Amino acid sequence: MSPDHAIVTDPLLLDAIEIQRGPAAVRYGGSAVNGAVNLIDSKVPKIRPAGGLAGAAELRYGTSDQEMTTAGRVTAGLGPIVVHAEGARSFRDDYGVPEEFGTDTLGDSFAENSTYAFGASVVTDKGYVGAAYTRQDATYGLPGHSHANGVCHLHGYPFPAPGRIDLHCLGHGNYQNPFPNPDSDTALIDLRSERVDLRADLVDVLPGISDIRVRGSYTDYLHDEVDGPILYSRYANDVWDGRLELTHKPLLGFIGTVGVQYTDGTFSGLNLIDLHVPPTASFGFGGVQDYLTRNVGLFLSERRSFGSVDIEIAARKDWRTIKTPIPGDFYINLEEEYWGYYIDTYGEKWRQAIEQDYREGFALSNPDRKHDPFSASVGATWNVSQKYSVALSLAHTERAPNVRELFADGSSLATNSYEVGLLATGFVENYLPDDLFDYEDGVLERSRAINLTFRKVGGPFEFEIGAFFQDVDNYIFAHLLETEYTTGQRHDFLLYTTADAKFYGADGQVSYQLNPNSRITVFGDYVSTSLKNEEGNLPRIPPGRFGARYEYASGALTADLEYYRTLEQDRVASYERPTDGYNMLNATIAYNIDMGQRADFEVYARATNLTDELAFVHTSFVKDQSPLRGRNIVFGIRTQF
Repeated sequence: MSPDHAIVTDPLLLDAIEIQRGPAAVRYGGSAVNGAVNLIDSKVPKIRPAGGLAGAAELRYGTSDQEMTTAGRVTAGLGPIVVHAEGARSFRDDYGVPEEFGTDTLGDSFAENSTYAFGASVVTDKGYVGAAYTRQDATYGLPGHSHANGVCHLHGYPFPAPGRIDLHCLGHGNYQNPFPNPDSDTALIDLRSERVDLRADLVDVLPGISDIRVRGSYTDYLHDEVDGPILYSRYANDVWDGRLELTHKPLLGFIGTVGVQYTDGTFSGLNLIDLHVPPTASFGFGGVQDYLTRNVGLFLSERRSFGSVDIEIAARKDWRTIKTPIPGDFYINLEEEYWGYYIDTYGEKWRQAIEQDYREGFALSNPDRKHDPFSASVGATWNVSQKYSVALSLAHTERAPNVRELFADGSSLATNSYEVGLLATGFVENYLPDDLFDYEDGVLERSRAINLTFRKVGGPFEFEIGAFFQDVDNYIFAHLLETEYTTGQRHDFLLYTTADAKFYGADGQVSYQLNPNSRITVFGDYVSTSLKNEEGNLPRIPPGRFGARYEYASGALTADLEYYRTLEQDRVASYERPTDGYNMLNATIAYNIDMGQRADFEVYARATNLTDELAFVHTSFVKDQSPLRGRNIVFGIRTQF
């Protein structure tokens, strides 16, 4: 959708969070090049709860933003019918920040969110079939937002050769700011999302097939971007998605899954910041541009053990088409005094002739865009002993650019940037170096990766340490070409382009059980990049981090204390500013009360940024305007049964 918008889920409503890497992630396509995060929930019940009833509830309060959150879930079974209901609601004011930022709260960082879901399944000894409906509503502010840069546009200067592009943020002629209201007005997102899920898992219902897995969903997403009294943009995303997976029984020692996925989506809202302004051109189409995406994916994964070595292979092939249909009806806003020229040129049916010319020109300039990425991976895990293992994976991944990377062409006020996509370069390519456009329309980001992981589990001393290397051709990124401060607010000119790059890094954690009650863990991660054919750095690369955590558990009492250091990021791209490192100190304490009969009750307090340190996230588009929250303590009570 966008770097600044996301659907969030309360942790209480999840059963588990899976992180899949290597061959296990390939089945999700090229967008999972660095792994996939799978949120597992029970909206569609999978099993009958023990005793016929299960549930959980939580209430929490946060000091930094006066957070008030309630969440709950319940599952009930009666014979083969199992029903589920869940919901969460939260209110947050602007969160507190360290005073050295210049103020004690971050303006427009408030958020209000509510979500609920209802589902039901038929559960038998062969599996389950069920459906669920989910609704989410949210209203949240856009910290760092400024509509003063709504006037920003591009100028091209051909001399001296090869020319240059200038991001110009002063109004003149037809370039005027579409926002007449004060820049101090609150900017916010008003979001609604509705989703229907159909799910089924069935075992041993077909010969040779051990498991059938069906997933189908329809999502209707809409959010309005509002600045004071003005509704200036509306994003919509309607997506149908279906997925069928068949897991076969052992064949020549292999167990595997073959699957197909179909996705049909309609997205709109890109490049739109003047929804409230009537068309001023003499001719044009009066609607909002839709982007229609159709994708079919086939995937296969297989695994087998050869003694102490476990092998897994996976591959996926996708066929994707993006269509850009004509956006709405054709309009003519031409004063009658100018009709004569067009009558002389086209005849009495000049209106029809001009419309036909516009339609043919639009179709010629907007052909279907096709991408057919292929990804494959092979992994091996050598179980040296019951405690030690070594894992190695190799992968070739192809990723197709998303709609924003392809078609962006205008200002995004949420990220304070003017963006030009890979296929929206008709104007800028006349004034910028050719190497910025050295890619084909059907460009694919191609990555070759190797990952090596060492693990030890069991005993007082445990660890998991990994290293990776990626060699990427046509790495797609937003290249920062200019930063403009004319209006007093930062606005970046970002050109999506490609470059050949290398990524390498390491992550891991090592823990030691000091005694039956205490464990200490040290952890860290680091990533570095380099451009293969040119000097400079890639933008928004996360800095390294290292830290330690002490955990204590004794009976009903648990506690932990965590410290980590995020390093300075000074390997920055042109026009990008370095980001200072920072320290973070967090702590949690909880007490569990056993209520008997499968029920318990927990009281907890969780503190973050105890030292109230001013910290900025280097990967954020609005990092300078949006620091991390200051000292915050969340008090909560939780029960489950």
